[in-house]
Amino acid sequence: MAFQVSPGVLVQERDLTRIIPAVSTSIGAFAGEFRKGPLDEITSISSEQELVSVFGKPDSNNFEAFFSAANFLSYSNALRVVRVQNTGLANAAVSGSAIAIKNTQDYQDNYGAGQASVGEWAARTAGVWGNGLKVSACYSATAFQEDAKTTLNDSAMAVGHTTVTLTSGTGFAVGDIVEFSTSAAGTDYDGRKYKITNVATNDITFVRADTLQGGLHQVPANGANVRRLWEYYDIVSGAPGTSPYATSKSGVNDEMHIVVVDEDGNITGKTGEVIEVYDKVSKASDAKTPQGDSNYYRDVLFNRSAYIYNMDHHASGSNWGSAAAGITFTAVDTPKTDSLINGADGSAATAGERKTAYEKFEDSETVDVGLLIAGTCDATHVDDLITIAEKRKDAIAFVSPERADVCNVASSITQTQNVKAFMNGIRSSSYVVLDSGYKYQYDRYNDVYRFVPLNGDMAGLSARTDLIADSWFSPAGLNRGVIRGAVKLAYNPSKSQRDELYKARINPVVTFPGQGTVLFGDKTGLSAPSAFDRINVRRLFIVLEKAISTASKFQLFEFNDEFTRANFRNIVEPFLREVQGRRGITDFMVLCDETNNTGEVIDRNEFIAEIFIKPARSINFITLQFIATRTGVSFEEVAG
Repeated sequence: MAFQVSPGVLVQERDLTRIIPAVSTSIGAFAGEFRKGPLDEITSISSEQELVSVFGKPDSNNFEAFFSAANFLSYSNALRVVRVQNTGLANAAVSGSAIAIKNTQDYQDNYGAGQASVGEWAARTAGVWGNGLKVSACYSATAFQEDAKTTLNDSAMAVGHTTVTLTSGTGFAVGDIVEFSTSAAGTDYDGRKYKITNVATNDITFVRADTLQGGLHQVPANGANVRRLWEYYDIVSGAPGTSPYATSKSGVNDEMHIVVVDEDGNITGKTGEVIEVYDKVSKASDAKTPQGDSNYYRDVLFNRSAYIYNMDHHASGSNWGSAAAGITFTAVDTPKTDSLINGADGSAATAGERKTAYEKFEDSETVDVGLLIAGTCDATHVDDLITIAEKRKDAIAFVSPERADVCNVASSITQTQNVKAFMNGIRSSSYVVLDSGYKYQYDRYNDVYRFVPLNGDMAGLSARTDLIADSWFSPAGLNRGVIRGAVKLAYNPSKSQRDELYKARINPVVTFPGQGTVLFGDKTGLSAPSAFDRINVRRLFIVLEKAISTASKFQLFEFNDEFTRANFRNIVEPFLREVQGRRGITDFMVLCDETNNTGEVIDRNEFIAEIFIKPARSINFITLQFIATRTGVSFEEVAG
């Protein structure tokens, strides 16, 4: 309290407007194997399109992981993904040496200064996908174009020929563009260009550069000059030289071109498609564009490329990576084209590798997720997810039985027993939800139909329920539990089989003719009879506990007196009344006074609040009684 010495007006403020903040319970979390993408880090994904862009399309090895994530994204736009680092994963590189770059941080820490010894380039992320990349670099004006490089030495040339002999084949490479002068030893080139497809000593084989087929348009003179151009001369702004930045620093010959190509067409679907062009980037470490951004080629690739890292300078590139002031950068006179090789997807992820990936979601204080998507399951994996969920106390694990339990199993009786046996191997917990199997859906990326676990959909239904209702509403039933994209189910349980499943804490997924495929249960994996054996109750308490505990942090380091306790009640009770008004609870009581904050509690520097909740219950069983009465009998006589 401030004191005034002489008469005056003192203005003070007290903030009694604090409320309990909204909390999210609809963010999904998934770890799995993908074709590409960063390893061992959480990536936020908002759509299936973004999932494909970052982690690649599905294939026969990873489709369960891909569609578990993609199916969740069909209901929600908030998914956190970790790519599992399984044994044998490797980035494609120039030399083909085994190397696994986890992510950008790993690159900066361990490979950003040429430590890998894998040549100049490596694929941005690990996987077979990188084997389709080709990198072509032009390091100088001479590498860009060489006039009168050599002469023809072939008197047997004819129109249509695809091979000619040179005086010297040195310095020519596959992909180079060549032109022939129209006269012996002349420099009058006719503009007809040919792309070299093979070099054998002094013989070059080529096709017409415009059509990539056919041979000589016309016969050049024997002894005519041959001009060589870089393969990608026509997609950049001319020959590299000295940049304005280097010129201002008295540096020389810092510019270079880099082109990234989809060599096999595996990325774009078109063989030889140019996918990235870096025009006149600099060899100088401090180089800047006119806009003030870094133009150092390694920085440019790191910040902009979706496909490659630079791993080391060209072997002849002395002074590269130096500051520009007064430096003459080596002018390598021939372009260099490298195909990246030996990228590998590795072996199937082990339980330990999957556990390590999911542990990225373990800390509730730093990672905000609420729905753990299991993907492919076994008992060990499920137990790991339950452990994470119970440690966080603000997330639920959604799991499916194993593929062999329901897919290609002839008898529904056997399927029922298999699913029950799977559940019996899972420990009791209200933080896990088990569905009954797999759905059959279309894989538009490979034009096939595949069986995919349903747990991505289950988590997605919960996220969608948050959007259209509240977390404490059940995500099951015809109103909120309709599953998207299901052609059929691997296991479509009958009523009697659903009875068995429900008693075993398994939520049936059922296809009803004319009504779609529906989640027809809302049980958690808790075996003891309790309110917490229902999804909506568990998620209600997650919301309450997460929101109130967040607000309670503001009481830390205050005095445990009636003022603080009253302030706490004044924050919590309006919040609970709002939840009650939105049908989440039927009644509540907040006890936070001297009865539970005794002198002993206060002396231990503790603060205790007891919050009593009567949760709303979902309807699981409907009884309809139709009563026929005799004519002349009043309903009042027989009712009740």
